Amino acid sequence: MEQQQITKKDFLDNFNFRHACKVFDNNKKISDEDIRFILDIGRRSPSSFGMEPWKFLVITNQDLRQKLKPYCWDQDQITSCSHLVVVLASIENVKISSGIPKQKFIRRGLPQDKLSFYLEKYASHLKETLKNDKNIYCWTARQTYLSVANMLNAGAFFGIDSCPIEGFEKDKVEQILNIDTTQYQLSVMIAFGYRKNQQSIQLRDDFDKIVQFID
Repeated sequence: MEQQQITKKDFLDNFNFRHACKVFDNNKKISDEDIRFILDIGRRSPSSFGMEPWKFLVITNQDLRQKLKPYCWDQDQITSCSHLVVVLASIENVKISSGIPKQKFIRRGLPQDKLSFYLEKYASHLKETLKNDKNIYCWTARQTYLSVANMLNAGAFFGIDSCPIEGFEKDKVEQILNIDTTQYQLSVMIAFGYRKNQQSIQLRDDFDKIVQFID
């Protein structure tokens, strides 16, 4: 069977479908196959030095989400969505002392001289970043947004709605989820599901206002 080609219009329609869905139909659930696909796309996302500094907690337990809701600005998405994905930013795993960065480089099959070069480059380039957990969090949290964007768009491709959420009390959510903040810290949440209401109008600045070409 001939493979169907995705056009630029198809891709744009995907982007136009995606919006920050505020109210989900709590009677409609995402299939296991589809949510696993979305999460896998997030897992495959690019990251600085290939460190993959993230972890995804997928919460479907309604009682737990009800506990989280007051500390997420009482947003309806927390409890009405099909799947709530809590995106964590790595702390310990990106430290050289953890041994994980070395393992990440080793898996590339690098010869010893190249391995030593990359480890030195990693340490020198991130000298200030790796000084303390606060600096590390600022760096790894930014990395998580690469995976978040890909998951949002992967969902939209299959007609699945989403809403990225930054409105929460970080410490309270981490406490409820019993997160060891020396290992991971809360970066962002994503609510996935199916819209209940009609999509709001997408408002964006004009292309020429945003894009500048420098010759």
